[in-house]
Amino acid sequence: MAHDRAGDGPDTTLPAEAGLKADAIGFLDALVIGLNSTSPAYSLAAVLGPIVALVGIYAPGVMLASFVPMLLIAAAFYYLNKVDQDCGTTFSWVTRAMGPWAGWLGGWAIAMTGVLVIGSLADVAVHFGLLAFGLDGLANNQVVRQTLTVVVILAMTAICVIGTELSAHLQDILILAQVFFLLAFAVVAIYRVYAGTSTLDSIEPSLSWLNPFGAGGSALTAGLLLGVFIYWGWESAVNLTEEVENSATAPGKAGIWSTVVLLVTYLAVGYAVVAYAGTRFLADNAGEEEAIFAVLAHEVMGGWDWMVLLAVSTSALASTQTTIIPASRTALSMARRHALPPHLAHIHPRFRTPDVSTWWVAGIAIAWYLVVNQISENALLDSLTALSLLIAFYYALTGLACVIYYRRHLFESPHNFLLIGLGPLVGAGLLAWLLVESVGDMANPENSAGGTSWLGLGPPLVIGIGVAVVGVLIMCFWRVRDGRFWQERRSVADPDLVHGKK
Repeated sequence: MAHDRAGDGPDTTLPAEAGLKADAIGFLDALVIGLNSTSPAYSLAAVLGPIVALVGIYAPGVMLASFVPMLLIAAAFYYLNKVDQDCGTTFSWVTRAMGPWAGWLGGWAIAMTGVLVIGSLADVAVHFGLLAFGLDGLANNQVVRQTLTVVVILAMTAICVIGTELSAHLQDILILAQVFFLLAFAVVAIYRVYAGTSTLDSIEPSLSWLNPFGAGGSALTAGLLLGVFIYWGWESAVNLTEEVENSATAPGKAGIWSTVVLLVTYLAVGYAVVAYAGTRFLADNAGEEEAIFAVLAHEVMGGWDWMVLLAVSTSALASTQTTIIPASRTALSMARRHALPPHLAHIHPRFRTPDVSTWWVAGIAIAWYLVVNQISENALLDSLTALSLLIAFYYALTGLACVIYYRRHLFESPHNFLLIGLGPLVGAGLLAWLLVESVGDMANPENSAGGTSWLGLGPPLVIGIGVAVVGVLIMCFWRVRDGRFWQERRSVADPDLVHGKK
Protein backbone atom coordinates (compact mmCIF):
# COMPACT_ATOMS: atom_id res chain seq x y z
CA MET A 1 0.00 0.00 0.00
CA ALA A 2 1.41 3.36 -0.94
CA HIS A 3 1.61 6.04 1.71
CA ASP A 4 1.81 9.69 0.71
CA ARG A 5 4.08 10.95 3.45
CA ALA A 6 5.24 14.40 4.33
CA GLY A 7 8.00 14.75 1.83
CA ASP A 8 10.28 12.47 3.87
CA GLY A 9 10.93 9.94 1.11
CA PRO A 10 10.22 6.22 1.39
CA ASP A 11 9.94 4.70 4.84
CA THR A 12 13.02 2.54 5.36
CA THR A 13 12.41 1.71 9.00
CA LEU A 14 10.71 -1.57 8.10
CA PRO A 15 10.87 -3.79 5.04
CA ALA A 16 7.69 -3.75 2.97
CA GLU A 17 6.82 -7.32 3.90
CA ALA A 18 6.90 -6.42 7.60
CA GLY A 19 4.21 -3.76 7.32
CA LEU A 20 0.69 -3.97 8.67
CA LYS A 21 -1.55 -6.48 6.88
CA ALA A 22 -3.26 -4.70 4.01
CA ASP A 23 -6.94 -5.39 3.18
CA ALA A 24 -7.38 -7.38 6.41
CA ILE A 25 -10.91 -6.07 7.02
CA GLY A 26 -13.68 -4.35 5.07
CA PHE A 27 -15.86 -1.27 5.47
CA LEU A 28 -18.47 -2.95 7.70
CA ASP A 29 -15.78 -4.31 10.03
CA ALA A 30 -14.28 -0.82 10.31
CA LEU A 31 -17.73 0.62 10.99
CA VAL A 32 -18.36 -1.90 13.78
CA ILE A 33 -14.98 -1.16 15.35
CA GLY A 34 -15.72 2.57 15.22
CA LEU A 35 -19.07 1.99 16.95
CA ASN A 36 -17.69 -0.31 19.62
CA SER A 37 -14.84 2.06 20.41
CA THR A 38 -17.36 4.55 21.76
CA SER A 39 -18.87 1.90 24.07
CA PRO A 40 -22.47 3.12 23.49
CA ALA A 41 -24.17 1.27 26.36
CA TYR A 42 -21.52 2.20 28.91
CA SER A 43 -21.37 5.80 27.66
CA LEU A 44 -25.12 6.14 28.16
CA ALA A 45 -24.92 4.58 31.61
CA ALA A 46 -22.16 6.97 32.64
CA VAL A 47 -23.40 10.21 31.08
CA LEU A 48 -27.20 10.13 30.73
CA GLY A 49 -27.85 10.78 34.42
CA PRO A 50 -25.51 13.79 34.69
CA ILE A 51 -26.94 15.29 31.46
CA VAL A 52 -30.50 14.93 32.78
CA ALA A 53 -29.39 16.52 36.06
CA LEU A 54 -28.24 19.54 34.04
CA VAL A 55 -30.97 19.94 31.41
CA GLY A 56 -33.86 17.69 32.49
CA ILE A 57 -36.10 16.44 29.69
CA TYR A 58 -33.93 18.18 27.09
CA ALA A 59 -31.19 15.55 27.42
CA PRO A 60 -31.92 14.14 23.91
CA GLY A 61 -31.52 17.66 22.52
CA VAL A 62 -28.10 18.03 24.15
CA MET A 63 -27.01 14.67 22.72
CA LEU A 64 -28.19 15.90 19.32
CA ALA A 65 -26.23 19.16 19.70
CA SER A 66 -23.11 17.22 20.78
CA PHE A 67 -23.32 15.31 17.52
CA VAL A 68 -22.66 18.43 15.42
CA PRO A 69 -18.96 19.01 16.25
CA MET A 70 -18.33 15.26 16.05
CA LEU A 71 -19.75 15.07 12.52
CA LEU A 72 -17.72 18.10 11.43
CA ILE A 73 -14.50 16.61 12.80
CA ALA A 74 -15.38 13.24 11.23
CA ALA A 75 -15.46 15.08 7.89
CA ALA A 76 -11.95 16.37 8.59
CA PHE A 77 -10.78 12.81 9.28
CA TYR A 78 -12.33 11.68 6.00
CA TYR A 79 -10.64 14.30 3.82
CA LEU A 80 -7.27 14.04 5.54
CA ASN A 81 -7.33 10.25 5.26
CA LYS A 82 -7.88 10.60 1.51
CA VAL A 83 -4.42 12.11 1.11
CA ASP A 84 -2.56 10.23 3.84
CA GLN A 85 -3.55 6.68 4.78
CA ASP A 86 -1.33 6.58 7.85
CA CYS A 87 -2.43 4.65 10.95
CA GLY A 88 -1.14 7.56 13.04
CA THR A 89 -4.04 9.74 11.77
CA THR A 90 -3.91 12.99 13.78
CA PHE A 91 -0.18 12.64 14.44
CA SER A 92 0.67 12.27 10.76
CA TRP A 93 -1.84 14.82 9.45
CA VAL A 94 -1.07 17.56 11.94
CA THR A 95 2.65 17.06 11.32
CA ARG A 96 2.11 17.60 7.60
CA ALA A 97 -0.10 20.65 8.08
CA MET A 98 1.31 22.35 11.17
CA GLY A 99 4.77 20.92 11.80
CA PRO A 100 6.40 18.28 14.00
CA TRP A 101 5.87 19.89 17.40
CA ALA A 102 2.09 20.12 17.05
CA GLY A 103 1.97 16.70 15.38
CA TRP A 104 3.90 15.05 18.20
CA LEU A 105 1.60 16.52 20.85
CA GLY A 106 -1.46 15.36 18.89
CA GLY A 107 -0.08 11.84 18.77
CA TRP A 108 0.74 11.94 22.48
CA ALA A 109 -2.82 12.99 23.32
CA ILE A 110 -4.29 10.04 21.40
CA ALA A 111 -1.93 7.54 23.03
CA MET A 112 -2.66 8.85 26.51
CA THR A 113 -6.44 8.72 26.13
CA GLY A 114 -6.05 4.97 25.74
CA VAL A 115 -3.85 4.71 28.80
CA LEU A 116 -6.33 6.65 30.94
CA VAL A 117 -9.48 4.79 29.92
CA ILE A 118 -8.60 1.16 29.11
CA GLY A 119 -8.49 0.08 32.76
CA SER A 120 -11.79 1.77 33.57
CA LEU A 121 -13.51 0.15 30.60
CA ALA A 122 -12.27 -3.30 31.54
CA ASP A 123 -13.37 -2.68 35.14
CA VAL A 124 -16.90 -1.83 33.97
CA ALA A 125 -16.97 -4.94 31.76
CA VAL A 126 -16.06 -7.12 34.74
CA HIS A 127 -18.41 -5.36 37.17
CA PHE A 128 -21.53 -5.48 35.00
CA GLY A 129 -20.67 -8.97 33.76
CA LEU A 130 -20.62 -10.27 37.33
CA LEU A 131 -23.88 -8.46 38.08
CA ALA A 132 -25.49 -10.00 34.97
CA PHE A 133 -24.72 -13.48 36.30
CA GLY A 134 -25.95 -12.65 39.79
CA LEU A 135 -22.48 -12.57 41.36
CA ASP A 136 -23.04 -9.34 43.27
CA GLY A 137 -20.67 -10.31 46.08
CA LEU A 138 -17.75 -10.81 43.72
CA ALA A 139 -18.66 -7.58 41.89
CA ASN A 140 -18.17 -5.66 45.15
CA ASN A 141 -14.90 -7.42 46.05
CA GLN A 142 -12.12 -5.04 45.00
CA VAL A 143 -9.38 -7.69 44.86
CA VAL A 144 -11.43 -10.00 42.64
CA ARG A 145 -12.64 -7.15 40.48
CA GLN A 146 -9.18 -5.67 39.90
CA THR A 147 -7.63 -9.07 39.23
CA LEU A 148 -10.27 -9.93 36.64
CA THR A 149 -9.86 -6.47 35.11
CA VAL A 150 -6.16 -7.07 34.53
CA VAL A 151 -6.95 -10.48 33.02
CA VAL A 152 -9.49 -8.90 30.65
CA ILE A 153 -6.97 -6.26 29.50
CA LEU A 154 -4.35 -8.92 28.83
CA ALA A 155 -6.85 -11.08 26.94
CA MET A 156 -8.07 -8.18 24.78
CA THR A 157 -4.48 -7.14 24.10
CA ALA A 158 -3.59 -10.67 22.97
CA ILE A 159 -6.54 -10.64 20.55
CA CYS A 160 -5.34 -7.30 19.13
CA VAL A 161 -1.87 -8.79 18.59
CA ILE A 162 -3.06 -12.09 17.10
CA GLY A 163 -4.74 -10.28 14.24
CA THR A 164 -7.02 -7.53 13.01
CA GLU A 165 -9.39 -10.08 11.45
CA LEU A 166 -9.90 -11.86 14.79
CA SER A 167 -10.45 -8.50 16.48
CA ALA A 168 -13.06 -7.59 13.87
CA HIS A 169 -14.91 -10.91 14.19
CA LEU A 170 -15.12 -10.52 17.98
CA GLN A 171 -16.36 -6.95 17.54
CA ASP A 172 -19.11 -8.13 15.17
CA ILE A 173 -20.44 -10.47 17.86
CA LEU A 174 -20.20 -7.90 20.64
CA ILE A 175 -21.97 -5.13 18.69
CA LEU A 176 -24.84 -7.44 17.74
CA ALA A 177 -25.35 -8.44 21.38
CA GLN A 178 -25.09 -4.85 22.57
CA VAL A 179 -27.50 -3.38 20.01
CA PHE A 180 -30.06 -6.18 20.50
CA PHE A 181 -30.11 -5.76 24.28
CA LEU A 182 -30.30 -1.95 24.10
CA LEU A 183 -33.14 -1.98 21.57
CA ALA A 184 -35.06 -4.57 23.61
CA PHE A 185 -34.68 -2.35 26.66
CA ALA A 186 -35.80 0.79 24.78
CA VAL A 187 -38.83 -0.92 23.20
CA VAL A 188 -40.06 -2.38 26.49
CA ALA A 189 -39.53 0.93 28.31
CA ILE A 190 -41.50 2.94 25.72
CA TYR A 191 -44.25 0.31 25.63
CA ARG A 192 -44.66 0.44 29.40
CA VAL A 193 -44.80 4.24 29.33
CA TYR A 194 -47.73 4.25 26.91
CA ALA A 195 -49.32 1.25 28.67
CA GLY A 196 -49.20 3.15 31.97
CA THR A 197 -47.25 0.39 33.75
CA SER A 198 -44.07 2.32 34.53
CA THR A 199 -42.93 1.88 38.13
CA LEU A 200 -41.38 5.36 38.21
CA ASP A 201 -42.49 8.91 37.35
CA SER A 202 -42.91 8.38 33.62
CA ILE A 203 -43.33 11.22 31.11
CA GLU A 204 -44.89 10.90 27.68
CA PRO A 205 -42.21 11.59 25.02
CA SER A 206 -42.32 14.81 23.03
CA LEU A 207 -40.42 16.19 20.04
CA SER A 208 -39.74 19.31 22.13
CA TRP A 209 -37.14 17.26 24.01
CA LEU A 210 -34.87 17.66 20.97
CA ASN A 211 -34.50 21.40 21.68
CA PRO A 212 -30.94 21.75 23.08
CA PHE A 213 -31.62 25.30 24.27
CA GLY A 214 -34.66 24.35 26.33
CA ALA A 215 -32.82 24.48 29.64
CA GLY A 216 -30.74 27.60 28.92
CA GLY A 217 -27.28 28.38 27.64
CA SER A 218 -25.18 27.58 30.72
CA ALA A 219 -26.78 24.17 31.12
CA LEU A 220 -26.18 23.46 27.43
CA THR A 221 -22.49 24.28 27.80
CA ALA A 222 -22.04 21.82 30.67
CA GLY A 223 -24.09 19.20 28.83
CA LEU A 224 -21.97 19.51 25.68
CA LEU A 225 -18.86 18.84 27.75
CA LEU A 226 -20.39 15.50 28.70
CA GLY A 227 -21.65 14.93 25.17
CA VAL A 228 -18.10 14.94 23.79
CA PHE A 229 -17.35 11.82 25.83
CA ILE A 230 -20.24 9.71 24.53
CA TYR A 231 -19.21 10.18 20.89
CA TRP A 232 -15.46 9.85 21.41
CA GLY A 233 -13.78 6.79 19.89
CA TRP A 234 -15.32 6.52 16.41
CA GLU A 235 -11.96 7.40 14.82
CA SER A 236 -10.60 3.93 15.69
CA ALA A 237 -11.96 2.94 12.27
CA VAL A 238 -9.57 5.43 10.68
CA ASN A 239 -6.60 4.23 12.74
CA LEU A 240 -7.01 0.93 10.89
CA THR A 241 -6.69 2.67 7.51
CA GLU A 242 -3.60 0.69 6.50
CA GLU A 243 -5.48 -2.56 7.15
CA VAL A 244 -8.86 -1.71 5.55
CA GLU A 245 -9.89 -2.37 1.96
CA ASN A 246 -10.22 0.84 -0.11
CA SER A 247 -8.08 2.58 2.47
CA ALA A 248 -8.34 6.03 0.90
CA THR A 249 -12.11 6.33 1.46
CA ALA A 250 -13.59 3.40 3.43
CA PRO A 251 -12.09 4.22 6.88
CA GLY A 252 -13.19 7.86 6.68
CA LYS A 253 -16.70 6.85 5.61
CA ALA A 254 -16.83 4.34 8.46
CA GLY A 255 -15.95 7.11 10.91
CA ILE A 256 -18.69 9.41 9.57
CA TRP A 257 -21.35 6.68 9.51
CA SER A 258 -20.47 5.52 13.01
CA THR A 259 -21.27 8.99 14.38
CA VAL A 260 -24.66 8.88 12.61
CA VAL A 261 -25.50 5.41 13.96
CA LEU A 262 -24.45 6.55 17.44
CA LEU A 263 -26.77 9.55 17.22
CA VAL A 264 -29.75 7.32 16.40
CA THR A 265 -28.84 4.90 19.21
CA TYR A 266 -28.38 7.63 21.80
CA LEU A 267 -31.61 9.40 20.92
CA ALA A 268 -33.64 6.16 20.98
CA VAL A 269 -32.32 4.98 24.33
CA GLY A 270 -32.25 8.50 25.76
CA TYR A 271 -35.92 9.00 24.94
CA ALA A 272 -36.81 5.61 26.44
CA VAL A 273 -34.92 6.18 29.69
CA VAL A 274 -36.15 9.74 30.28
CA ALA A 275 -39.73 8.78 29.41
CA TYR A 276 -39.81 5.74 31.70
CA ALA A 277 -37.87 7.04 34.71
CA GLY A 278 -38.65 10.75 34.63
CA THR A 279 -36.07 13.37 35.46
CA ARG A 280 -36.02 13.11 39.26
CA PHE A 281 -34.78 9.50 39.43
CA LEU A 282 -32.07 10.16 36.84
CA ALA A 283 -30.92 13.40 38.45
CA ASP A 284 -30.87 11.89 41.95
CA ASN A 285 -28.69 9.02 40.69
CA ALA A 286 -26.53 11.10 38.33
CA GLY A 287 -23.32 10.04 40.06
CA GLU A 288 -24.19 6.35 40.09
CA GLU A 289 -23.75 4.83 36.63
CA GLU A 290 -24.83 1.47 38.07
CA ALA A 291 -28.22 2.91 39.00
CA ILE A 292 -29.04 3.98 35.45
CA PHE A 293 -28.68 0.60 33.78
CA ALA A 294 -28.65 -1.77 36.77
CA VAL A 295 -31.49 -0.51 38.97
CA LEU A 296 -33.42 0.86 36.01
CA ALA A 297 -32.93 -2.36 34.05
CA HIS A 298 -34.63 -4.29 36.83
CA GLU A 299 -37.48 -1.77 36.95
CA VAL A 300 -38.09 -2.07 33.20
CA MET A 301 -37.22 -5.67 32.40
CA GLY A 302 -37.89 -7.46 35.69
CA GLY A 303 -36.24 -10.87 35.60
CA TRP A 304 -34.79 -10.09 32.19
CA ASP A 305 -32.62 -7.28 33.56
CA TRP A 306 -29.52 -9.39 32.90
CA MET A 307 -29.91 -8.47 29.22
CA VAL A 308 -29.23 -4.80 29.90
CA LEU A 309 -26.42 -5.55 32.35
CA LEU A 310 -24.85 -7.78 29.71
CA ALA A 311 -25.23 -5.01 27.12
CA VAL A 312 -23.17 -2.64 29.30
CA SER A 313 -20.63 -5.40 29.96
CA THR A 314 -20.19 -6.29 26.29
CA SER A 315 -20.08 -2.60 25.41
CA ALA A 316 -17.20 -1.96 27.81
CA LEU A 317 -15.48 -5.21 26.80
CA ALA A 318 -15.60 -4.27 23.12
CA SER A 319 -14.34 -0.77 23.85
CA THR A 320 -11.48 -2.15 25.96
CA GLN A 321 -10.19 -3.92 22.88
CA THR A 322 -10.85 -1.21 20.32
CA THR A 323 -9.40 1.58 22.50
CA ILE A 324 -6.06 -0.21 22.34
CA ILE A 325 -6.06 0.19 18.55
CA PRO A 326 -5.64 4.01 18.22
CA ALA A 327 -3.01 4.20 20.96
CA SER A 328 -0.91 1.30 19.63
CA ARG A 329 -1.07 2.34 15.98
CA THR A 330 -0.32 5.96 16.81
CA ALA A 331 2.76 4.80 18.72
CA LEU A 332 3.72 2.64 15.72
CA SER A 333 3.37 5.59 13.34
CA MET A 334 5.38 7.87 15.61
CA ALA A 335 8.15 5.30 16.04
CA ARG A 336 8.60 4.59 12.33
CA ARG A 337 8.85 8.35 11.74
CA HIS A 338 11.60 8.50 14.43
CA ALA A 339 9.39 10.46 16.85
CA LEU A 340 9.55 7.65 19.45
CA PRO A 341 12.00 4.79 20.16
CA PRO A 342 12.31 2.49 17.11
CA HIS A 343 11.35 -0.76 18.88
CA LEU A 344 7.76 0.53 19.14
CA ALA A 345 7.58 0.23 15.33
CA HIS A 346 8.09 -3.53 15.43
CA ILE A 347 5.55 -5.54 13.43
CA HIS A 348 4.85 -9.16 14.37
CA PRO A 349 6.21 -11.22 11.46
CA ARG A 350 3.30 -13.67 11.50
CA PHE A 351 0.28 -11.63 12.58
CA ARG A 352 1.37 -8.37 10.91
CA THR A 353 0.22 -6.25 13.86
CA PRO A 354 2.19 -3.74 16.00
CA ASP A 355 2.89 -6.19 18.83
CA VAL A 356 5.44 -4.20 20.83
CA SER A 357 3.48 -0.94 20.91
CA THR A 358 0.26 -2.84 21.69
CA TRP A 359 1.76 -4.57 24.73
CA TRP A 360 3.36 -1.31 25.90
CA VAL A 361 0.00 0.46 25.78
CA ALA A 362 -1.62 -2.38 27.74
CA GLY A 363 1.17 -2.47 30.32
CA ILE A 364 1.05 1.27 31.00
CA ALA A 365 -2.77 1.17 31.13
CA ILE A 366 -2.71 -1.65 33.70
CA ALA A 367 -0.16 0.20 35.83
CA TRP A 368 -2.25 3.39 35.69
CA TYR A 369 -5.43 1.53 36.63
CA LEU A 370 -3.85 -0.24 39.61
CA VAL A 371 -2.04 2.84 40.93
CA VAL A 372 -5.03 5.15 40.63
CA ASN A 373 -7.28 2.57 42.31
CA GLN A 374 -4.95 2.59 45.30
CA ILE A 375 -5.47 6.34 45.66
CA SER A 376 -9.28 6.20 45.64
CA GLU A 377 -12.25 5.28 43.49
CA ASN A 378 -12.81 9.00 42.96
CA ALA A 379 -9.33 9.29 41.48
CA LEU A 380 -10.29 6.73 38.83
CA LEU A 381 -13.39 8.77 37.97
CA ASP A 382 -11.30 11.94 37.86
CA SER A 383 -8.90 10.36 35.38
CA LEU A 384 -11.88 9.66 33.12
CA THR A 385 -13.04 13.27 33.47
CA ALA A 386 -9.58 14.43 32.40
CA LEU A 387 -10.15 12.61 29.12
CA SER A 388 -12.33 15.43 27.84
CA LEU A 389 -9.30 17.74 27.81
CA LEU A 390 -7.25 15.39 25.64
CA ILE A 391 -10.18 14.51 23.40
CA ALA A 392 -11.14 18.13 22.72
CA PHE A 393 -7.48 18.99 22.12
CA TYR A 394 -6.65 16.45 19.44
CA TYR A 395 -10.07 16.63 17.74
CA ALA A 396 -9.76 20.43 17.48
CA LEU A 397 -6.17 20.08 16.28
CA THR A 398 -7.29 17.68 13.53
CA GLY A 399 -10.06 20.00 12.35
CA LEU A 400 -7.64 22.92 12.18
CA ALA A 401 -5.05 20.79 10.37
CA CYS A 402 -7.64 19.95 7.69
CA VAL A 403 -8.27 23.64 6.99
CA ILE A 404 -4.55 24.50 6.92
CA TYR A 405 -3.61 21.51 4.78
CA TYR A 406 -6.24 22.28 2.11
CA ARG A 407 -5.99 26.06 2.42
CA ARG A 408 -4.98 26.58 -1.24
CA HIS A 409 -8.05 24.74 -2.52
CA LEU A 410 -10.87 25.91 -0.23
CA PHE A 411 -12.22 28.50 -2.68
CA GLU A 412 -12.18 26.28 -5.75
CA SER A 413 -15.77 25.14 -5.17
CA PRO A 414 -18.64 25.45 -2.67
CA HIS A 415 -18.04 21.78 -1.77
CA ASN A 416 -14.45 22.47 -0.74
CA PHE A 417 -15.32 25.61 1.17
CA LEU A 418 -18.19 24.09 3.16
CA LEU A 419 -17.06 20.50 3.77
CA ILE A 420 -13.27 20.81 3.85
CA GLY A 421 -12.91 24.35 5.16
CA LEU A 422 -15.83 25.83 7.08
CA GLY A 423 -17.15 22.58 8.58
CA PRO A 424 -13.89 21.37 10.16
CA LEU A 425 -13.06 24.94 11.24
CA VAL A 426 -16.39 25.32 13.04
CA GLY A 427 -15.96 21.88 14.61
CA ALA A 428 -12.46 22.80 15.79
CA GLY A 429 -13.75 26.10 17.16
CA LEU A 430 -16.55 24.45 19.10
CA LEU A 431 -14.17 21.91 20.61
CA ALA A 432 -11.60 24.59 21.47
CA TRP A 433 -14.36 26.49 23.26
CA LEU A 434 -15.35 23.32 25.12
CA LEU A 435 -11.70 22.78 26.06
CA VAL A 436 -11.48 26.24 27.61
CA GLU A 437 -14.80 25.70 29.41
CA SER A 438 -13.54 22.35 30.70
CA VAL A 439 -10.38 23.90 32.13
CA GLY A 440 -12.41 26.56 33.91
CA ASP A 441 -14.82 23.97 35.28
CA MET A 442 -12.10 21.57 36.42
CA ALA A 443 -10.12 24.32 38.13
CA ASN A 444 -12.78 24.35 40.85
CA PRO A 445 -12.20 21.37 43.19
CA GLU A 446 -15.89 21.35 44.12
CA ASN A 447 -16.72 20.11 40.62
CA SER A 448 -14.57 16.99 40.94
CA ALA A 449 -15.73 13.60 42.17
CA GLY A 450 -15.96 13.83 45.95
CA GLY A 451 -15.06 17.54 45.91
CA THR A 452 -11.39 16.82 46.63
CA SER A 453 -8.54 19.21 45.84
CA TRP A 454 -5.08 18.53 44.42
CA LEU A 455 -2.71 21.50 44.57
CA GLY A 456 -5.72 23.80 44.92
CA LEU A 457 -7.25 22.53 41.67
CA GLY A 458 -9.68 19.82 40.70
CA PRO A 459 -7.93 16.42 40.30
CA PRO A 460 -9.03 16.04 36.64
CA LEU A 461 -7.26 19.27 35.70
CA VAL A 462 -4.13 18.24 37.61
CA ILE A 463 -4.13 14.91 35.76
CA GLY A 464 -4.61 16.66 32.42
CA ILE A 465 -1.80 19.14 33.12
CA GLY A 466 0.40 16.29 34.32
CA VAL A 467 -0.15 14.32 31.11
CA ALA A 468 0.66 17.42 29.04
CA VAL A 469 3.83 18.22 31.01
CA VAL A 470 5.12 14.65 30.79
CA GLY A 471 4.44 14.70 27.05
CA VAL A 472 6.37 17.94 26.53
CA LEU A 473 9.33 16.62 28.56
CA ILE A 474 9.46 13.35 26.59
CA MET A 475 9.13 15.27 23.32
CA CYS A 476 12.01 17.60 24.21
CA PHE A 477 14.16 14.69 25.37
CA TRP A 478 13.57 12.76 22.15
CA ARG A 479 14.21 15.89 20.06
CA VAL A 480 17.68 16.05 21.61
CA ARG A 481 18.20 12.28 21.41
CA ASP A 482 17.05 11.82 17.79
CA GLY A 483 16.10 14.91 15.79
CA ARG A 484 15.27 13.23 12.47
CA PHE A 485 11.50 13.60 12.87
CA TRP A 486 11.85 17.36 13.42
CA GLN A 487 13.79 17.71 10.18
CA GLU A 488 10.95 16.46 7.97
CA ARG A 489 9.49 18.80 5.37
CA ARG A 490 5.80 19.66 5.38
CA SER A 491 3.77 19.10 2.21
CA VAL A 492 0.84 20.78 0.51
CA ALA A 493 -2.42 19.25 -0.63
CA ASP A 494 -2.66 17.52 -3.99
CA PRO A 495 -5.58 19.18 -5.86
CA ASP A 496 -6.38 15.91 -7.63
CA LEU A 497 -6.93 14.27 -4.27
CA VAL A 498 -9.11 17.15 -3.15
CA HIS A 499 -11.41 16.55 -6.09
CA GLY A 500 -11.32 12.79 -5.64
CA LYS A 501 -9.54 12.06 -8.93
CA LYS A 502 -7.07 9.68 -7.35
